Amino acid sequence: MKNNDMRRTRVLYGKLLRTITLCISLTFLVSTFVYYTYYIGVEKTQTFRSDLKDLTQTGKKVVNMAEVAQTLSFQLYRTSTISHLLFYNEPSIYEVTAAMSDLGNYLNSMPYIESIYVYNPNNDTIYISAAQGQNGVFTREELVDKQIISMLEHYQDYRTFTPIPRTYSLGKEFTEEIPVYTYLCYDAINWDRAINSAVIVNISASWINRELAGGSPEGEDAVAGSGTTYILDDQGRFLSGSGLTLEPLAAEENGWLERRVAAQSAGYFTASFRGEKSLVSYTSPDSLGWQYVRITPYDIITEQTTQIRNTTLLISVVILLAGLLISRILSKRLYLPIDSIVTRMNALEAEKRNSMFTIRQNALRSLVLGMKSPQSLRQGEAQSFGAAFGFSEGYRLVLLRIDDYSTLREERGSYLLPYKFAIMNIASEICGQTCRVETVDMNDDSVVMLLSGLPPAEQLDAGLIDALLRQIREACREYLKIGLSLVYSPASDNAEQVNRLYKAAREASKHRLFYGHGCIIDAGYIGELQKNLYAYPADLEKKLVEALTGGRTEEALEYFSQMLRGMEQYPYHVLELTLSRISFTIKRILDNIVKCSPATESRVPQLPLLEDYETLEQLEAAYCRLFADIQERQADKRSSKQSDLIRQINQKISDRYMDPSLSLNQIADELNMSPIYVSRLYKQQTMTTIVDLIMEVRMTAVCRLLKESDLSVSEIASAAGFTSSSYLHRMFKRSFSVTPIEFRRSKPSG
Repeated sequence: MKNNDMRRTRVLYGKLLRTITLCISLTFLVSTFVYYTYYIGVEKTQTFRSDLKDLTQTGKKVVNMAEVAQTLSFQLYRTSTISHLLFYNEPSIYEVTAAMSDLGNYLNSMPYIESIYVYNPNNDTIYISAAQGQNGVFTREELVDKQIISMLEHYQDYRTFTPIPRTYSLGKEFTEEIPVYTYLCYDAINWDRAINSAVIVNISASWINRELAGGSPEGEDAVAGSGTTYILDDQGRFLSGSGLTLEPLAAEENGWLERRVAAQSAGYFTASFRGEKSLVSYTSPDSLGWQYVRITPYDIITEQTTQIRNTTLLISVVILLAGLLISRILSKRLYLPIDSIVTRMNALEAEKRNSMFTIRQNALRSLVLGMKSPQSLRQGEAQSFGAAFGFSEGYRLVLLRIDDYSTLREERGSYLLPYKFAIMNIASEICGQTCRVETVDMNDDSVVMLLSGLPPAEQLDAGLIDALLRQIREACREYLKIGLSLVYSPASDNAEQVNRLYKAAREASKHRLFYGHGCIIDAGYIGELQKNLYAYPADLEKKLVEALTGGRTEEALEYFSQMLRGMEQYPYHVLELTLSRISFTIKRILDNIVKCSPATESRVPQLPLLEDYETLEQLEAAYCRLFADIQERQADKRSSKQSDLIRQINQKISDRYMDPSLSLNQIADELNMSPIYVSRLYKQQTMTTIVDLIMEVRMTAVCRLLKESDLSVSEIASAAGFTSSSYLHRMFKRSFSVTPIEFRRSKPSG
């Protein structure tokens, strides 16, 4: 009979183990598919956000480049030499040479321009300055880029200064075509609306599309970089983002492009593209009416999640097989007396419920927190759970707060309760020789001691409480490696005041911020601070703001420290209000920095919170890091302004080097700055002086004119900004060790 019972028991446990194994495997399978579905959605959203960011930036570049092309076209129309080509039927060879030279200068100064066409329909001539391919003067029949003729004949089909993505050939000797964005600027005001003149600017697509065809190789942007980018322009053409070629689309692809992308707000969806399931991310139409589309194969997006899913499924299968095998083995060898285990657990639970220590802790904690009336203890409840504390005689409340509690909780979280019990035992052992002690764990970073049986306050030795608390502190530091800050209340013989004394001690313990870790605080003394009136140091606040905005971090921290340490003799709520006002002032400074420098919006520092720090040193260190961050942001802002100033100076010299009066003082006056400051800043940033740069630009112009023109040295000196030919002769000799005439003779003939 017993054998049959044991056999049935083994079968029961075998079924139980198999059921648990199946439940675990099923849980793995269900959670795998739930998480797989969820993370697929997350990855698609992240990919779309990354794609949208890249595509939006590209759209902004195209719009900005349209403004550049417009400015350049207007400048070409205003250039006197080039206007001869636009409006003169038969410009002279000198006018053509000068105009082509100016076109070359514009082309060389703007490396993102592939070519510039100047078209005069009156003489049926196109003047071309290009980085590669045809370069010079051509008739319509000689022009290789036939597409531009068609565009000019149907100019009404295009909006002025709207980029026209296209490719054109450089000639028969070139196998590949050049992708460019073409910008038209034309004059068509005759009665027949025929073009009087036109300027065509071809901007290299490689400059605009540097980030269009790929993303960042790392992080979440790596997925975006695996896709292919396309352009849906204002004429409904679907073009390759890198080559600007027209992409052929199947009927299905044309369908979702027209229904779900064209003229729609930014979004994403999955669809078939080139026979492969893909994620389609697209932007809203920009000011040009363009939309940017990025198509990423779906397998690339879900690759990592699919690997995790497959791994999890494999683990589930292994757990299932291993569990079935183990359950078969254990069911034959293992017999667990469940009834005895349950009985033992019930006994332990009853013992725990009946624990006197737990009951005493709960009752005393309720009393301290004001949740239980002291009358119950007076009526004999204290004796019922073994509490030796009495309120009929004088007593004091002592609050022990653990220093660096958050760090201790992270390092010793599983042993935190035993450590608290150890602190309570040490405190009871030390104080128990002098008075009766009850200790209470407050379930936070503190322990409360209730001391009774002490001499009356008027007879109590002033150093007795301090000595006891010092012993407790040193013992905990030595044996437990835990620091304590201690607060003791005034003596009282009224049980109704326990909660009030606890609140006063809790409030007084906040002054640990000023006294530091390991301090011993008299709550009665802190209570007297309520009478002190505080005057806010507005002058220190003003100096703090001036130091912060001036980039003087150490000085700002000194003023901040003076303001905080000056509040030691005032109630704690004064510190909270003062720090709130200081934080508001610093927040305004940060807002101003972000407003003036939008690039900093990606990471705005958080202001330190008072409740996160236990000592003044920790709080000052946090604000020191904040002030250093503010200084760094201001330094970045100043560096950006200096770079803009350097670009302005270079542009002024490039535009006006032919003016003999151009000098450092003149440039400084126009910038409304000191010549000394401008000179020093330019030298620091470029390792050269403004005077040397002016001379270098002029010498470059002289060399060009000596090689490309037949002007006399005197005329060249005047054109290059020299006051006299003798001064040019002297400076040219010093720079090149030859005279201008010798330099001209040395140029190759032809």
